[in-house]
Amino acid sequence: MRQLMTTVTRKGQVTVPVEIRREMGIKEGDRVTFVVDEAGIHFKRGESVVARTAGLFKGRGPRLSAEQLREIAELGFVEHADRREEE
Repeated sequence: MRQLMTTVTRKGQVTVPVEIRREMGIKEGDRVTFVVDEAGIHFKRGESVVARTAGLFKGRGPRLSAEQLREIAELGFVEHADRREEE
């Protein structure tokens, strides 16, 4: 078993050690979920909003993956920003 230590800031924040971020695939902006159960307290990489809500509503076309939905949303944000700049 490995143990890695970090410090809690005044705001209650901690830095996840780089070894853990790499192992879990956590990147800047990712969410993490703290899990409290009978085994103790641990955390896991959280799902994105897109991944959690993919397939929630029925559509007319084929189902898209969370990654495809994310790409479409990003394109929409860019188009919206471009339109705002033109105004």
